[in-house]
Amino acid sequence: MAYIVVLNPLIIGTVADKTGQFLGDGKNPNIALVAAATAFAAGILTIIMGVFGRVPFALATGLGLNAFLAFGIASQMSWEDAMGLVVLEGIVIAILVVTGFRVAVFHAIPAQLKTAISVGIGLFIALIGFVDAGFVRRMPDASGTTVPVKLGALGNGSLTGWPTLVFVVGLLVTAFLVARRVKGAILLGIVGTTVLAMIVEAIGKIGAQTPDGSNPNGWSLNVPAWPKNFIELPDLSLLGQFSLFGSFAKIGGLAAVMFVFTLMLADFFDTMGTIVGVGRQANLVQEDGTVERTKEILLVDSLAAAAGGAASVSSNTTYIESAAGVGEGARTGLASIVTGVLFLLAMFFAPLTEIVPFEAATPALVVVGFLMMTQVKEIDFSDFETAIPAFLTIVLMPFTYSITAGIGAGFVSYIAIKVFRGRARDLHPLMWLVGALFVVYFALEPIKSLLGLG
Repeated sequence: MAYIVVLNPLIIGTVADKTGQFLGDGKNPNIALVAAATAFAAGILTIIMGVFGRVPFALATGLGLNAFLAFGIASQMSWEDAMGLVVLEGIVIAILVVTGFRVAVFHAIPAQLKTAISVGIGLFIALIGFVDAGFVRRMPDASGTTVPVKLGALGNGSLTGWPTLVFVVGLLVTAFLVARRVKGAILLGIVGTTVLAMIVEAIGKIGAQTPDGSNPNGWSLNVPAWPKNFIELPDLSLLGQFSLFGSFAKIGGLAAVMFVFTLMLADFFDTMGTIVGVGRQANLVQEDGTVERTKEILLVDSLAAAAGGAASVSSNTTYIESAAGVGEGARTGLASIVTGVLFLLAMFFAPLTEIVPFEAATPALVVVGFLMMTQVKEIDFSDFETAIPAFLTIVLMPFTYSITAGIGAGFVSYIAIKVFRGRARDLHPLMWLVGALFVVYFALEPIKSLLGLG
């Protein structure tokens, strides 16, 4: 999960708001400021999850939500106002947990759809690993092909560049260690691949990928070389820079409510999928598909969303990468406490994040994706009534690059098939409500246009 300390500042720390200001009220990006606050929030909230949730689930700024916040919301208001919306969204979800509504929705979902969510997330994070490593790449618009992605930098199925080789070696070594049931296999894979990457860079002087595409075979995210500084005192002045209702005055109440609704839906169901997926890996899911201590877990997660906004680092959520720890044997909240403490230490050792390139970190994502994919055997594919929604859930997560889109498609198709087969009475009342919310979610842009908000 350490990558979020680097990625979150790159996503929200490099985008100016409508006033031209960057996070921290500056005219220029302050990556270190955002990184310190990101690690601080993740550390405190993960420790809270370990103490009160008693599960090995770690929390940090949610990818996807932070991008939506940066490019979809902050462009229409100040960063303080945007973070205020995140706080409101977290408060609303916390209320839904306290009233029992969120837990009831969680329990109303058929067990096989929950399994499909877990499998879909596995494929999704594996795809993220392949793409971030440059093993699979997006085809440029001028390529003259309708194929969206292909293998390698050249797009002709040929792998080129030393960083790609480092990724392949790292993947094979990590897979071998996992297959041999070696303790710490995933961590050993990351450390070993990073050392290999540093050696390759020291010899070959490969350098980083460039924005203009002139060095397509360079390292992505970081160049594996020793940083200038190993330790720095963290600057936490970003904490508390939010305006709870400032957005209502800037863009109007209805538009602000729609933004909160969009954030809430994504946060609501992404977390649910993560809890099911990681919970199954940790053997915390019971026979009826429910997870032990669901209410406590969801309450901490909901408050984390609000806390992330209050810390000006975007909504914090339970991380699917918790499965990496579970894969190494984590079963209790002690794992989360240790992870949280290490996040707090990361505030001081932020320069070390510059050592690990994507090519060294992403083999772990691919292997964890495999581990989650193994649960597909629990889905009865002979029962088309459930299998088709499960299939849509699984494939649309990686194909749309969205966990929420996959869950929504699965839910809506499940309800539609039940209705078409005359079995609507079998549906839980909350499934109807969740399905209606997802229909609104998918039709959000037409609704905004109809209301004059588009």
